[in-house]
Amino acid sequence: MEAYKNPALSPRERAKDLLGRMTLYEKAGQLNQRLYGFRIYERNGEEFTLTDEIKDEVERMGGLGVLYGLYRADPWADKDETNGITPELAKKAYNLVQDYVISHSRLGIPVLMSSECPHGHQALGGGLLPVNLAAGATFDPELLRKGYSACGRQLRSGHVDLALMSVLDVLRDPRWGRSEECYSEDPYLCSRMAKAAVEGMQSQQVGCVAKHFCAQGETTGGINASAARIGERELREIHFPAAKACCEAGVEGVMAAYNEIDGIYCHGNPWLLRTVLREEMGFGGIVMADGVAIDYLKNTEGDTLHAGAAALKAGVDVSLWDEGFSRLPEAVEKGLVEESVLDEAVLRVLELKFKRGLFEHPFMEENMETAEEAGVMPISLELARESAVLLKNQNVLPLEKPVQKIAVIGYHAADRYCMLGDYTPPVPEEECVTIWQGMKKLAPAGVSVKYAMGSGFTNRDDAELARAVALAKESDVIVAVVGGSSSRFEGAAFDTNGAVLKGSTSRTMDCGEGMDLSDPHIPAAQEELIRVLAELGKPMVTVVIAGRPYCIGEVEEQSNALLYSFYPGPMGGLAIAEILYGITGPSGRLPASLPRNVGQLPVAYNYSASSAAIYSDGSAKPLHSFGEGMSYTKFSCDKVELMENGDPGITLSFTLKNEGTRKGTAVPSLYVRRLSGCAVPRVRELKGFCRVELQPGEEKRVEISVTLEEMDVVMVPGRAYVPCRNYILMLSDGQEEYWCGEYRPKD
Repeated sequence: MEAYKNPALSPRERAKDLLGRMTLYEKAGQLNQRLYGFRIYERNGEEFTLTDEIKDEVERMGGLGVLYGLYRADPWADKDETNGITPELAKKAYNLVQDYVISHSRLGIPVLMSSECPHGHQALGGGLLPVNLAAGATFDPELLRKGYSACGRQLRSGHVDLALMSVLDVLRDPRWGRSEECYSEDPYLCSRMAKAAVEGMQSQQVGCVAKHFCAQGETTGGINASAARIGERELREIHFPAAKACCEAGVEGVMAAYNEIDGIYCHGNPWLLRTVLREEMGFGGIVMADGVAIDYLKNTEGDTLHAGAAALKAGVDVSLWDEGFSRLPEAVEKGLVEESVLDEAVLRVLELKFKRGLFEHPFMEENMETAEEAGVMPISLELARESAVLLKNQNVLPLEKPVQKIAVIGYHAADRYCMLGDYTPPVPEEECVTIWQGMKKLAPAGVSVKYAMGSGFTNRDDAELARAVALAKESDVIVAVVGGSSSRFEGAAFDTNGAVLKGSTSRTMDCGEGMDLSDPHIPAAQEELIRVLAELGKPMVTVVIAGRPYCIGEVEEQSNALLYSFYPGPMGGLAIAEILYGITGPSGRLPASLPRNVGQLPVAYNYSASSAAIYSDGSAKPLHSFGEGMSYTKFSCDKVELMENGDPGITLSFTLKNEGTRKGTAVPSLYVRRLSGCAVPRVRELKGFCRVELQPGEEKRVEISVTLEEMDVVMVPGRAYVPCRNYILMLSDGQEEYWCGEYRPKD
């Protein structure tokens, strides 16, 4: 028996033996992910046939390394229930593909399957969670871990090997259309959530490909894939921590980012992908390219041949839809890259296949589980409940007696896709609860809930506006639901990498990949609707559904209460209705600051002490800052004690009490400001947090611990370093600052 066929040997031993038996072209084929998986089959009824595209590719490369998106379904993939792979047909489709690849590989090497999972499986029947910004607003890593464990269970039942997950981007400019894919503007919160997501997914033996590395959220002017014009310290303080946390969690893959840093594309940056990621962070998995990004290196390398060689040498292991890596045999033969460098990448891919057990169990035995069977939806609902952020309340919420007639108004109240975010598959109506449906379902006895659209997503509609005004006049309270949308389901045009074409417009989309805005307001027609409704003088609750932080100053001013919800997912309508009626209380905190206007940007809370902005024509402070969020009750904090622990580090303990008459959840958070050290400090940095649920009148003793390493300045290798010896510590709950004190570590 050949050694690679012996399951008693380790994956590394088997991979090395197999590598030694392969030709140059077969090796390059294992780094190949050039196909769009959703295009390599045709469905006729319940039967599938493979297209010539996959047959030609397998023959050309002597096999196939990774296949992207076999299950993908959305408008770009042009797959739905009629022509795509449903859960009950997954076994038939998957086994057809895997059998063809194995039987047409000289050495019988199976293919890895990769699938998009930015907030759930992007497949027909895929379970969806609220988007990352919503997850960040929960400040609840443990719940997110459970959510991705459930998603991972569904992916694993579909024999998916690699889940492509957006967990590394940090939101530094809300003009960026992909803001929703970030957990926060804060690196500590991003790191906690990213690590939890990776651990949840990989607990189900599905490898996570964490994306994108690195600094894609920095942007120039909010433009997707633009230059990150920052230095090494900003990289280390803001953008590296999430990747480091994922590496500590044992992440099996990392995807390089489109952008360049200081003139070097991430895909061609050996310092980033080898020195930092592998040597400093200890990453041992595969580095995957982003879609066609290797070919973008033509801008610096001249052609796709040299681009592929440059990316491989920089540290990219697996391609995605590009031509460059398919030319690696030619690059080796011409001396552009050593075959040993190729072997290094191939060995990682082969070892992963052996770890996944593909050689012993290449085929599906049962069909893919549904989202319900995998247990995704209850966790999706709980995340939606915890993610909504109450920013204003003039004694309007919760909606209780004597309210009897409620007017629910706004395009977003009745459109399910507005709540789901980008990278969303088709979702049947019965599997999603809109806000109008949630309000009707949970309405107390005797309460009437009626709906009027008021306006289109972007277009003014006089007839609809008149209907909305008439309904509002006869109601006791208005619930206006407005905001943005990443829905691809009406009128979007797509680029070769699946992004919306830059500069294009859509009737139902102003967020998502490719939808960068120069002025992040909700559509003008919806702002007008709010103004008209406010003139009626009725109590008005405004719910903003969003994929990014918007400038909502006027909207807030015209509203008596304001609830901000980043795309809350398919159960979001039920969760928001529960909060509006007081069935549950709001507990979300802003994961990113809301700007007053575009001229303030960037407006992240953790700016450098040297760059405090003062404008002569307006405030430099955000409308609402990171961490803000109100409750239906009031909390107090006393008996604060600061103790050194043995990590070394500190523990802040305090007594938290619910002073109100309603149950509530506090999110006490510890912030630090360094007062000494070699680097200019940030004015405030999150270093610890927890969620504490308290009944009326209940009090609990709470502790938050942080190490000195976490509090201290981020060291840049090779530069002078002076340990910090003086800190200001702040304890806040997003509503008020409870405590502020000074700490000096013992010498």
